[in-house]
Amino acid sequence: MNGASAPNRLTGDDLTTWAALATVLEWLPPALDAPLVRGFDLTHFEYGILFALADAPDRALRMTVLASYANSSLSRLSRAISRIEGRGWVQRTRDPLDGRSTLATLTTAGLEMLEKATPVQAQTVTELVLEPLTNAQRGQLREISLRIQRAIREQEGWQPPRPFSSEAD
Repeated sequence: MNGASAPNRLTGDDLTTWAALATVLEWLPPALDAPLVRGFDLTHFEYGILFALADAPDRALRMTVLASYANSSLSRLSRAISRIEGRGWVQRTRDPLDGRSTLATLTTAGLEMLEKATPVQAQTVTELVLEPLTNAQRGQLREISLRIQRAIREQEGWQPPRPFSSEAD
């Protein structure tokens, strides 16, 4: 966008639209955290880590890749990994293909925790995001979200994984 056509401030419907979205962006993360913290002492961010690892080959990802998936700094990711590693849900090791890199690997206990927490997460997402919308609005939200993603970053965002299972153990 060229600077000459950029507005000096938002007004009217644009301001109302932005205010609604900004409010959702602020309110949704703690609303997603609450049931997970209450039931499993697990934040939504930590749940996302477990979820990403469950979908990865050998249930392992380099920390740098995981940070990119989570749109997180390595330091924030490392703190979260330390917390869940202390619970036995994730294990860190040196990457055998590149000794400078660290792998985060989902343990069997981590997969079991993910499987327990997933129905709670699914119910929360359904109640807060999906149920308030009609099927048509869900499709619109998907398309709107994808357009905003592409405006922020050209790389593709997270894609739904294949179903995870502890049967591989």
